[in-house]
Amino acid sequence: MNTKIIVTTLLLLACPFIQAQVPDLVGTWKTIDDKTGYARAEVLISQQQNGTYLGKIVKVHGVPNQTAIDHCEKCKGSLKNAPLIGLAILTGFKQNPKNKNEFIEGHILDPLSGHSYQSKGHLNTRGNVLTLRGFIGTSLLGRAVSWIKTE
Repeated sequence: MNTKIIVTTLLLLACPFIQAQVPDLVGTWKTIDDKTGYARAEVLISQQQNGTYLGKIVKVHGVPNQTAIDHCEKCKGSLKNAPLIGLAILTGFKQNPKNKNEFIEGHILDPLSGHSYQSKGHLNTRGNVLTLRGFIGTSLLGRAVSWIKTE
């Protein structure tokens, strides 16, 4: 009986020193095409000095039976025909102070359509799947895309 009390007391005393890992977007992620299920690209996400996150394409994957693209042909302005490698497709995301698994106030560029969307993201509890949802104004787009952490 005394052993149980001692062990319980030690565990309670140790609890303040045990920290849960805070989810983080930093790392390399595979973008998964929501229509085909194939990986389309690998994106390296880094945290900027102002605390926001930036994701740039580092590798493009071909999808069977589809023409591979290597430039953002449908992008507008200065991004028109920009090479996909090095292209920033995730910008401005910051961690929601009320929910550490949620990232808000970001933008996602879809190089296939050339459109940029307001977006928010949610990490699963393991921190290895990022689900992104895009918005136009206040309207939620009908689909979510998943990114899988590779490192």
